[in-house]
Amino acid sequence: MINRTDWESIGLSNDFLFGKVMSDPVLCKELLEMILPELDIERIEYPELQKPIRPDVDARSVRLDVYVRDGKGTVYDIEMQTTDTGELPKRSRYYQGMIDLQLIDSGQSYKKLNRSYVIFICLSDVFGKGLHKYTFENVCLEDGEVRLQDGAVKIFLNAASNRQDVSQKLCAFLDYLAGKKTDNTYVEKLEDAVRKAKMNREWRHEYMTLLMRDLENREKGREEGLEEGIQGMVEALKELNISAQVIINKLQEIFHLSYEDAQKYV
Repeated sequence: MINRTDWESIGLSNDFLFGKVMSDPVLCKELLEMILPELDIERIEYPELQKPIRPDVDARSVRLDVYVRDGKGTVYDIEMQTTDTGELPKRSRYYQGMIDLQLIDSGQSYKKLNRSYVIFICLSDVFGKGLHKYTFENVCLEDGEVRLQDGAVKIFLNAASNRQDVSQKLCAFLDYLAGKKTDNTYVEKLEDAVRKAKMNREWRHEYMTLLMRDLENREKGREEGLEEGIQGMVEALKELNISAQVIINKLQEIFHLSYEDAQKYV
């Protein structure tokens, strides 16, 4: 779901605009090299922005901000997160599972699963330890030297940290997201890319279209939730042998329904 902010006032921390800026393979590659300096990333292939993943009709769909591969087939999902919803660790687990479903087809060997990184860029400290970077891999609790080696890595970046625990370039990037002034060539390139992106009429129209769609879906969800709430209350009152007239009165009082609308549920 995109951040609900006016197009003219959004910055790089807006997930939609972040995705558009990262459509430049050079900028995206440089960011990944800052986050993962130990990797040798030759090139970025097939950037996909706001990539939708819908596994089946019953499962919850997701829309990834930036989904790319490098020249070796490693997959990277980069997510911009402006607020701590309290569910990011479990969301990273869900995203990882959805990505894996896209990587191999039915009947293929699990060995075909690419190495993958799910990266959340956060404006706040999700884990409260003051680090700029939290990296997670599956490790044996009984022996920390034993790793599962399933190829799945999850990283959470924290723009609110004041430590010197990452490279100056990555620190400058995170400071920029946090609204701090910083002299850095990469940040300057990002600022230029943001200015150009906001002049793109097609992207502005796409942003507004997605915004309206998200608002409509949210309103639909509220309506469906209200409907379930009313039906559940009516069933409970009927089981208690409450008269139809009392139920109607309660529906009018609690849900602010007209007499005619309340009567339809009884």
